[in-house]
Amino acid sequence: MNALSLLAARLPALAPSCGPVRLVAVDGHAGSGKSTFAARLAAALGDAPVLHLDDLAAHDSFFTWTGRMREQVTGPLGRGECARYAPYDWTARRFGTPRVLEPAPVVVVEGVGAGRRALRPHLAQLLWMDLDAEASWRRGRRRDGPALSDFWDGWTAAETEHFSADPSRPHADTLVRQLPVGYELLEGPRTAAGTNHSVT
Repeated sequence: MNALSLLAARLPALAPSCGPVRLVAVDGHAGSGKSTFAARLAAALGDAPVLHLDDLAAHDSFFTWTGRMREQVTGPLGRGECARYAPYDWTARRFGTPRVLEPAPVVVVEGVGAGRRALRPHLAQLLWMDLDAEASWRRGRRRDGPALSDFWDGWTAAETEHFSADPSRPHADTLVRQLPVGYELLEGPRTAAGTNHSVT
């Protein structure tokens, strides 16, 4: 059984963290591979719902989505109700038609800042994509091309400011490192008190 399958087998056994739901956060720098990993983890969990924080953020509020998260997602899920959130359209620059997110046994939340201070009390597990900022940003810029260069300049400054004030990595339960094939999972700083050991 590979590392991803082992993780997927372990997560449903955790205690619920937000009403009946186990919220599992996938955090890391922009370009670190969060979306791909979250999609693969969700598939390994039997198509668990995935909430992308890009749907809650906006051009004028990269990291000030905590209120929307509380009102539209964690509040309802904490009561055992369906979450309803309006995803942001980054092209039209407006919030769109609300989507429903059901209180499944495991819900994956992925995005920069998913492990932020305000959200951690609602998390069953915090996973950190363990690729440094510069390498992540290079990958992201290469992926998005020169047309989004100005956006990336603004984003990296905002991300640096966010993680300086509210770092996620020190609180991670598990570090995720992408390999040429698959992933390696290591105990995170919170679990290992600063000493990383393979959990696979």
